[in-house]
Amino acid sequence: MSTTDPSALRRLGRSCYRHHWRVIIVWALAIVVLGGIGAAGSGYSDSFGDFKSEATRGFDLVDKGFGKGNAGEASATISFEVAPSVQGGVSNPAIRKEMEAFFGRVEKAGEKGDLKVQSPYDNPQQVASKGDLSGRVAYATVNLPADTQNTQAQKWVKTIRKDMPQAQGLQHVYLGGQYFAEFEQPQSEVLGVGFAIVILIIAFGSVLAMGLPIGMALAGIFAGVSTVGIVSNLVPMPEFTTTVALMLGLGVGIDYALFIVTRFREDLHKGMEPEEAAGHALDTAGRAVVFAGITVVISVLGMLVMGLGFIRGIGIGSAIAVVFTLTASITLLPALLGLAGSRLEVTRRRGLLAAGMIALGMVSVGFGAPAPVFLGLAGLAVLTIIAGFFVPALRQPLAPRKQKAARETFWYRYSRFVQHHAWFTAVGGLLILILLAIPVLGIRLGFSDEGNFPKKTDTRESFDLLADAFGPGFNGPLILAAELPKGTTDAQLGAITAQIGKTPGVAAVSGPTPGAPAARNAGFVSKDRTIARWFATPTTAPQDKATEALVRNLRGNALDPVTKAQHVDVLVTSFTAIGIDFSDYLGARYPVFFGAVLGLSFILLMTVFRSLLVPLKAVLVNLLSIGAAYGVVVAIFQWGWGSALTNIAPAPIEPFIPMMLFAIVFGLSMDYEVFLLSRMKEEYDRTGNNAEAVADGLAVTARVITAAALIMVVVFGSFLLENNRVIKLMGTGLAVAVLLDATIVRMVLVPATMELLGDRNWWLPRWLDKLLPVIHVEGAADDIEAPEPEPELVGAGTQD
Repeated sequence: MSTTDPSALRRLGRSCYRHHWRVIIVWALAIVVLGGIGAAGSGYSDSFGDFKSEATRGFDLVDKGFGKGNAGEASATISFEVAPSVQGGVSNPAIRKEMEAFFGRVEKAGEKGDLKVQSPYDNPQQVASKGDLSGRVAYATVNLPADTQNTQAQKWVKTIRKDMPQAQGLQHVYLGGQYFAEFEQPQSEVLGVGFAIVILIIAFGSVLAMGLPIGMALAGIFAGVSTVGIVSNLVPMPEFTTTVALMLGLGVGIDYALFIVTRFREDLHKGMEPEEAAGHALDTAGRAVVFAGITVVISVLGMLVMGLGFIRGIGIGSAIAVVFTLTASITLLPALLGLAGSRLEVTRRRGLLAAGMIALGMVSVGFGAPAPVFLGLAGLAVLTIIAGFFVPALRQPLAPRKQKAARETFWYRYSRFVQHHAWFTAVGGLLILILLAIPVLGIRLGFSDEGNFPKKTDTRESFDLLADAFGPGFNGPLILAAELPKGTTDAQLGAITAQIGKTPGVAAVSGPTPGAPAARNAGFVSKDRTIARWFATPTTAPQDKATEALVRNLRGNALDPVTKAQHVDVLVTSFTAIGIDFSDYLGARYPVFFGAVLGLSFILLMTVFRSLLVPLKAVLVNLLSIGAAYGVVVAIFQWGWGSALTNIAPAPIEPFIPMMLFAIVFGLSMDYEVFLLSRMKEEYDRTGNNAEAVADGLAVTARVITAAALIMVVVFGSFLLENNRVIKLMGTGLAVAVLLDATIVRMVLVPATMELLGDRNWWLPRWLDKLLPVIHVEGAADDIEAPEPEPELVGAGTQD
């Protein structure tokens, strides 16, 4: 029994090749329609949505008692510093006049009164009163609508920055906070595509063969990302979902195309007709691509078990990107092969020079060069193509390179070396992964903050200035809220205020005070006296372990001496507290998530390869390689190793990062597992010799896997250049994971363990074999042939 028609993909490949214009037009229309609908607006939201905890209940309580937005859910700061020589500091009449006028302009920048400024000239507590900066530093709080999106906030910031205050003695004015943080349009994907062009030209030795994977991947990504934007109106998604989708789509798209195009050219070199080669490539490499894509989708959809709306949104958005890229791989790519025709195997000098200029331009822009540099190089590329019509030397095709038989290649000899030293290489590879994974034992989940922004940015400068002027805990104040029993007095509330102040780790507290003017206490007790709130400033910074301990202590028994007698339940909230709750929630759900992804992957691999040991080994080794990637991420981003080079300030690891890395990396690692093992299984089915099957399978696929992995490493690694810490972290984790997977796992541990296990690799109990459906990823049985010369990955080229 087979779960699919063995000839379905073959027919699809041949049909798309033959009717290439129809397929290309359908894709073009789909891109235009989806792009048009997506441009109408998206519904991205960075809120935690349906996440509930003590911190969210505390926010709800404050909103109920003091009005929506009074819990500070959406706010920014304007901090400023005056020179020591200025008489009166921030209260100097000239300084005050300039700053109050600026605050007025800030409020006018918002539509319909969206921005409300709480001026330090109305609240003396917003002026520094201690230390060298006393009277010289102050801040204003800018309250934004609770549903403010970063894109809207950036429009306000752009307007505000057009008319910043200028006054004698006014040293610095900073726009601080997450909503006013500097935002740069990501350019890393441009860098990744530029390097991908170079790698593919080297791999294929063909300009046109290089262009097809990139063109196909970009088409799938554009359609996928547009669809993600549309779906964001229906499913809660954070704004960085598009970046994750783009990162994942670009990596897998180019990889999938690389495997299919390589098999297509391999079949051409065997003498197949182009249309038949397209069908056969889809029926062999295409099967592995489809299975690998399904595995990636299953992995990212594993996020659904986390039970949170915005995490479900990330998983759904990532899956959409992979589905569109996968669809493009099995439809648009064969059509593009049909459009290229015989020109696929001819590369001329003008095409090579032009592609090199385009790649150089994209890499330059990715490293921060201005757009005119790319435009200039692109113009030179066009002139080179035109000049080729008049200069015979530029039209000269490059000579094809000689192909070697698979068993004459370096990779065949390498595989035999690994197999002959199987114990040594297996143990060595495992030790490397274990050593790299050790730092993961010290992982600490939590959120970074404005203190992790690059130095010299307003966001970071404001954070540091306020910490220096008001203390390290100022940037992470805690809010305590309680629902009051009927008849609660100011004296009882004052006792709670005093008890909070006595708690170790609290630098200052403000709240209801007995005997204080009614107007003052009104800010802490609701009008109907049913809800009270307190503000506590820790002695330590928001990311400090001591601050987390303080939150847990306040929630524990620190306030019991007064709250128990009053029957008052005090909730501790704030962004710091909600980060702690969120980390605890995800940490508790991780075993379910890991179990779901690992279990489904094991069943799929067992079904495909008709084996127990192969999928078990794959799951365990891939788990270890992901652990090694986690370890590198902890060392760089949490411990700060190499911060002088990376410009990354150490901070806890965002609690959703391990989940996202696991889902994406495990799915991608299965790609290489399937591509490599499907060729090994193909050879084993043909010869029945495990040792030769391992060597032949590695010899045929190693260079392709290496090229594919190198592209992914470059694409993912380029995101290390972004300013956004989360994107840096994701890119680094993915790049390291793919690098380890394609080298130590695929090129060392797989051949070594396959050799050690011998024929036991392919053992499956008969009763289980009868229960499992049959899924072919190595092609129909009549397609299996003896190893041919290695695919021409550095060989002759193609067209312009």
